[in-house]
Amino acid sequence: MDKFEIVSEVIRSRRTIKPSKMNGKQISDEDITDLLKMADWAPSHKHTEPWRFIVHSGNKASEFVISHAELYKKSMPNEKFSNDKYEKLLGYSSNLSHLIAAVMKRDPENRIPELEEICAASAAVQNLLISASAKGIASFWSTGGMTHTDEMKQMLGLSNDDIVIGLIYLGYSDHTFHGKRVIPFEEKIKFIK
Repeated sequence: MDKFEIVSEVIRSRRTIKPSKMNGKQISDEDITDLLKMADWAPSHKHTEPWRFIVHSGNKASEFVISHAELYKKSMPNEKFSNDKYEKLLGYSSNLSHLIAAVMKRDPENRIPELEEICAASAAVQNLLISASAKGIASFWSTGGMTHTDEMKQMLGLSNDDIVIGLIYLGYSDHTFHGKRVIPFEEKIKFIK
């Protein structure tokens, strides 16, 4: 297989696998470090490299997930609180190995538009997810619950200018998942010649 075929296979086989489908088997610190090293190769304008990763493993991952659910419960006004959502967030604490908070750390000089920094940090997350897939690691990039709130920034010890790109749940799964595209490929592309 040539390099393109290998990369194509890994990209096409990457799936979102929620923690409820993970089996609780722990990922080695070495494998997590490998994923983070691949994330670090994302492109960024002016080499700002705005991605930061806060890694929670084992019991600390579960504790973080429970704290996230409790933050949701405490912060949500009664009329907006959903017990189903709360229970769903709590359920993510079972079976996962690691939780990584992916953050866009704003360039202190604001040399780059914020959107470009968000895109660079998101590219780093995609590198991480593809690398996880290549290693047989299940992943779920979540932006639910309190992810994009000031309360989450405070919980993570971030500054006001930082942005949480998402919470990445990692583990192993015994299930096989198949993907699909909903919108036909041809409808997403426009060649101008």
